[in-house]
Amino acid sequence: MINNILIIEDDITLSLMLKTWLTKHGYEVKSVISIADAKRQTKESVPDLVLSDLRLPDDSGISFLKWMKAQYPEVAFIMMTGYADIQTAVESIKSGAFDYIAKPLNPEELLKKIQQASQNIQLTTDHKETKIDSAYEYIKGNSLEYQKLYEYVDLVAPTNLSVLIKGKSGVGKEHIARLIHEKSLRNKGPFVAVDCGVLSKELAASDLFGHIKGAFTGAINNKNGHFYEANKGTLFLDEIGNLSTEIQIQLLRALQEKVIKPVGSTKEIPIDIRLISATNEDLDQALSLSTFRSDLFHRINEFLLYIPTLQECKGDIELYAHHFLEISNKTLNKQIIGFTPETLELFKLYSWPGNIRELKNVINRMVLITAGPYITQDLLPKNLLDEILLKSSQKSFSLKNNNEKERIKEALEISNYNKSKAAVMLDIDRKTLYNKMKLYDIKN
Repeated sequence: MINNILIIEDDITLSLMLKTWLTKHGYEVKSVISIADAKRQTKESVPDLVLSDLRLPDDSGISFLKWMKAQYPEVAFIMMTGYADIQTAVESIKSGAFDYIAKPLNPEELLKKIQQASQNIQLTTDHKETKIDSAYEYIKGNSLEYQKLYEYVDLVAPTNLSVLIKGKSGVGKEHIARLIHEKSLRNKGPFVAVDCGVLSKELAASDLFGHIKGAFTGAINNKNGHFYEANKGTLFLDEIGNLSTEIQIQLLRALQEKVIKPVGSTKEIPIDIRLISATNEDLDQALSLSTFRSDLFHRINEFLLYIPTLQECKGDIELYAHHFLEISNKTLNKQIIGFTPETLELFKLYSWPGNIRELKNVINRMVLITAGPYITQDLLPKNLLDEILLKSSQKSFSLKNNNEKERIKEALEISNYNKSKAAVMLDIDRKTLYNKMKLYDIKN
């Protein structure tokens, strides 16, 4: 339930109008004009909802949104901006905003969005007893691979070792990073998660290490970076392989010297953080190509954790499916009893390239469109069924021909020269298929 709202808006007239409007509708409202003020206000009294402008004097609203979600994930967030575009909306939602509204504001539309956010919070509160992960509503698998993973988490968490987490997209890398933080001696400190994949090359140093006023065009106020915000806690750098070589050098120095130097400053600031990094890329290849520094790699890789894919832990698929069904029933106000046996069998035949995140999304969609008491196989997404059918044909197809060139030609003909489908049938990746087509001079 939303009662307290914090407005962050440097347009004093608009801020006053919003505060008056929302107060009349029964909300307790506080307003500030900068992110620095917003952080101070939040630490004094955590709001139920933040209504923030995108562009603020000392930083961006998205930067504050990420800080809020790391420190107070339960707080709802609505972004407002006069620079309305799809990219900003997507970035806001991806970073954890409940919704997005464009200026000039329609007060009735804003009120409706706040009421929707309140309903969403109520649903979450009603079902707090459900153990879910903040990123993927994640539970522990029963497979040997997962048992070994959580055994290693318990071993490394109490130490101060830098941890590198490897795993494909959607396996729950941030979940594991948060779990390490929660089990560590730093669990009273902040956990700051940073997606290095969205850091711009020009502003990455400012985002990570901060900047001082006047350091570059647009730096109209001092800014604390992610390292400073994570002081005495844990900094999680997701997709670390995306950092430029220049930033890698600065990162290495910060980790070795335990100091940071904001952009434009000559003053060094001591920091005390525990670093957890993650990647779904092949850093070994990046090392061989010299796009990732070997000295930094060894500094962040004091302890390596590998998160298995869903394909590697097929025995856990049914466990996850029922867990996500329970959550979707609650969030969508449905009463689906379960899955037909055929549906569960088809789940096990699919490769799940998006891993746990993809399974969760598929279950959520199927629960939404299911009219009966059970989820049936005819409700499976088309891409999932297409792959399963290809794999079924692959079994009989693979027995027909032992000649590799002929098998490739046959797979291409069956798939109507769809390279992705042919690669699935041949149990190879697309790059390998293209190389073999070139080797055998097979034309499209």
